[in-house]
Amino acid sequence: MKPILTITGSDSTGGAGIQADLRTITSLGATAMSVVTSITLQNSLGIQEFYDIPAPVIERQIEAVVDDASPQVVKVGMVRNAASLYAIVQSLRRHRPRWILYSPVVCSAYEEQLMDDQLIRLVQEQLVPLCSLLVVRQGDATHFHAAHAIQAAASHGRCNEICSTIAVFLNQGATLDDAIRKAQLLMPANTFSHEVSGRAESLYREFLTLQEQLCSHSHDVNFYADRVGVSPRYLSQVTRRMADTTPKAIIESTLLFHIKSLLDQRPALSFQEIAEQLDFSSQSHLSNLFKRLTGMTPTQYRNRAATAKGLPTNSQPDFKTR
Repeated sequence: MKPILTITGSDSTGGAGIQADLRTITSLGATAMSVVTSITLQNSLGIQEFYDIPAPVIERQIEAVVDDASPQVVKVGMVRNAASLYAIVQSLRRHRPRWILYSPVVCSAYEEQLMDDQLIRLVQEQLVPLCSLLVVRQGDATHFHAAHAIQAAASHGRCNEICSTIAVFLNQGATLDDAIRKAQLLMPANTFSHEVSGRAESLYREFLTLQEQLCSHSHDVNFYADRVGVSPRYLSQVTRRMADTTPKAIIESTLLFHIKSLLDQRPALSFQEIAEQLDFSSQSHLSNLFKRLTGMTPTQYRNRAATAKGLPTNSQPDFKTR
């Protein structure tokens, strides 16, 4: 598996920047490489000073990594001046990685202004069109416009974690939608790291992993609670704290994703085959869940997708729904 390249500033506190990206990416089992755009002198009182790396050095850092390792997922963070921006943009255009993610740093955690209006405009014109996804603090969202953007009501450090987590899933071969879904479950944007106990976070991640792996064998909350060694009530408390949702909703979200994937598969599977693969008791059980979550029947979903792709529509009758 190829490494993930992160291009951003150094945060000496470790709360964001290169340090946080490397920590998040490696903790999820991927390999990270880095290009430093700026060095900050900062502590708990804020940023005292910047040292921006010269643009030619930034470009040479990128070339050294890309020429040797050819990363297909690149995450961009702190860009503080036009020369640095142009160096990054030129390198990305030349090497054309499969995925480019951008987590803008407009203000620091202490509300120091890190990008002026002219630079924001240049970023919007030059960098944003190259990006597959933007992960932006809610307060900074008005500065950027993109086809695919996530707003996070959190610190920039948390946005960094979410963006890096998405990068890991993309690097593993996930689609963009699937990577976002998994990252939002694993790294909820409204949850701050210091608010999460070690046991709650560990149990939450274990539950997410299990229900992704075993969703075709069990849809039952009690089953997963037993597998992680806690009561269903405690598991519910954990998911409420971590993601403001229920274990059942998480399981259904995973099932919905897999149902859609199987409905989109070519050659087309029969509804009975899909129900059997995902361990539904009947076709109607699957259909009832799908319609409750999407507002349409599986046949309507499949025909809509086929029409969008210019393919023949499905003549198979719908499941019976209540």
